[in-house]
Amino acid sequence: MKTIIAACSQNLSGSRASIQTALRTLLAVPWPSQRDVRSALQLLAVLQWVLSFLLLGTVSLLLLIYLLFTRLWLVPVLYLAWIIFDWDTPEKGGRRLPCLRRWTVWKHFRDYFPVKLVKTHDLSPSHNYIIGSHPHGILCVGAFCNFITGSTGFEELFPGIRSFLTTLAGNFRLPVFREYLMSGGLCPVTRRAIGYLLSQKGTGNAVAIVIGGAAESLSCRPGVTTLVLKNRKGFVRMALRHGAFLVPSFSFGENDLFRQVVFEEGSWMRSIQRRFQKMMGFAPCLFYGRGLTSGRSRGFLPYSRPITTVVGEPVAVPRMENPSRELVDRYHELYIRALLKLFNENKTKYGLSESDELHIL
Repeated sequence: MKTIIAACSQNLSGSRASIQTALRTLLAVPWPSQRDVRSALQLLAVLQWVLSFLLLGTVSLLLLIYLLFTRLWLVPVLYLAWIIFDWDTPEKGGRRLPCLRRWTVWKHFRDYFPVKLVKTHDLSPSHNYIIGSHPHGILCVGAFCNFITGSTGFEELFPGIRSFLTTLAGNFRLPVFREYLMSGGLCPVTRRAIGYLLSQKGTGNAVAIVIGGAAESLSCRPGVTTLVLKNRKGFVRMALRHGAFLVPSFSFGENDLFRQVVFEEGSWMRSIQRRFQKMMGFAPCLFYGRGLTSGRSRGFLPYSRPITTVVGEPVAVPRMENPSRELVDRYHELYIRALLKLFNENKTKYGLSESDELHIL
């Protein structure tokens, strides 16, 4: 009996020692600092955004098709009926949810780069506005963060102004993705949708349009500032028809978020990109960013580079139901001058040199 008790005591002592050793080892491991936690949250915020824009629409469509052949077939049928009933909503102001715009995740998204909004002039709530957003970049991070989320304080900087951002109309044909876009204040970049925002929702509306679009994304690379704008005049015509003031804005640092393989004009790869752009509305770009594990690895996430979006002085525009070509050209030229002035006055403040120029194609 004494032998058994002694053996048990020895085992208990050994177990106690093992537990104490394990606890010491655990306590010796450094806990994540607040900085590490913030970095992880910022990375996750950007990851969910990139995955949402690249995969949400396609994955939702495939899932609904799959459910059609299961016992849950009623779910996609009812949702399809809802989309048919709700088909015109994106072009009638959408269905924005203020709570989503104030989502905490957007603050982590903002701080990852970080993104900053700079105001140079007031915007009166008694007018409507078309904000030209430049450059397009790869994924329009600056335009999204400033005009869709409330993380950079647009509503505080411009009290009484409601901001909207336009994107490809085809995005609103994808299930679930359309609801996600509308909830933030995104609308199709169509005459009907823009006209509705500028005529049916009173004053104090600012519709942001990434004017260069898909064509501009093909020239996106660090150190090069090229805008596709010379022959883009539809936004000026819309401004004249509705008396909406034109406001230039420029996101310094937008082109530094990704690295892209840029094919020369005239090459067969460039021609494929152009044809795809004409058919689908967007251009397939070969680009890469950082990976999930570290900033040195390659992946599909944008690099952490500061973006500063500067909103310039509004160009007053009269209301003309049927503006002439000469009038459109005149205000188009005034807009380009305002944009060049904005760029030249701020380029040295936000990472560019005095010799850097804005090339407009």
